[in-house]
Amino acid sequence: MPVVKAEALTAWSQKALIAAGVRDDHAHLVAASLVSANLRGVDSHGIHLLASYLDQIAAGDVDPRAVGEVVTESGGCLVYDGLNGLGQVVSDICVSHAIRLASANGIAIVTARESNHFGSAAWWARRIAESGQIGMAFCNASPIVAPWQGKEGRFGTNPICMAVPVGKRDPWLLDMATTTVAANRVFKAYNNREREIPSGWAMDQDGIPTTNTDAAYAGLLMPLGGYKGSGLAMMVEILCGVLSGGAMSTELGGLRVRGKRFRASQTFLAIDVARMQPEFTDRLDWLIDEVKSAAPASGFNEVLVANEPELRMERHRREHGLPIPDGTWAGLLKSASHFGVSPGGLEP
Repeated sequence: MPVVKAEALTAWSQKALIAAGVRDDHAHLVAASLVSANLRGVDSHGIHLLASYLDQIAAGDVDPRAVGEVVTESGGCLVYDGLNGLGQVVSDICVSHAIRLASANGIAIVTARESNHFGSAAWWARRIAESGQIGMAFCNASPIVAPWQGKEGRFGTNPICMAVPVGKRDPWLLDMATTTVAANRVFKAYNNREREIPSGWAMDQDGIPTTNTDAAYAGLLMPLGGYKGSGLAMMVEILCGVLSGGAMSTELGGLRVRGKRFRASQTFLAIDVARMQPEFTDRLDWLIDEVKSAAPASGFNEVLVANEPELRMERHRREHGLPIPDGTWAGLLKSASHFGVSPGGLEP
């Protein structure tokens, strides 16, 4: 398994995107967002997605130069049309609007339609938190999740993410799919020829739970906690697809669907905490300390809060490099070769 330094992987990925027709600064944004996920140990939303992005561009299913446009703006509310641009490009613009509107109004909600895959939701919520605001990010996705008691796909993994500014720590950050796991964990297992996945991740085409990777790849993901996850997925669909006026449920395409636009919708919320609680960060620091002071359960040596495992992984991988599974490595090089990009500079 190749191990590559984050800086080298970011530079090479940017080069591949530029060769595919993406603007230089946009290429850097996409590359940095993907590598950031790998650094945090969230490999399902990391660099293996670059191959799919390049394939989308090559097939003409996404416009690598589009930036989108504002549809409506009123108070702290804004609707954006991504015009089939790269998800990271559309989301970066929308997050900037959310921060601006929350600074002016105390709270903001910005929703985008006709967008594409935006990488890890954590990248966007964390950016809002770094401005001193509570940030929340949601996204609908390909309908590969059956509703509770169904066996046909109607929802995506529809992630929910919240990042909060704190005083003496990095942001508290929760990033979760409304399925047991993110879809890309199954795709990653399939691409790397892993024969089995853990139980509870997916069902086969008949709606029967399976641990066989091939059956899961051809089947559907399972909602988190049964009917609760199904309800959360629909909530995200309402906040994204319904609210934005964009595609909903089975109207969406996907990263691996050729000849059809993805048509994803994203929604971002920003809350100016200083308007409500000037001592917010001190109070949150106290809460985190109080939570972590709980006695560890048997088999554990400490209590962790959201974002701590990822931050520790990031420190380790920055020093030691990013492990890239062989299947992911081969897929990257193959997709980049379509645009004449060699693996030069990407040697493990």
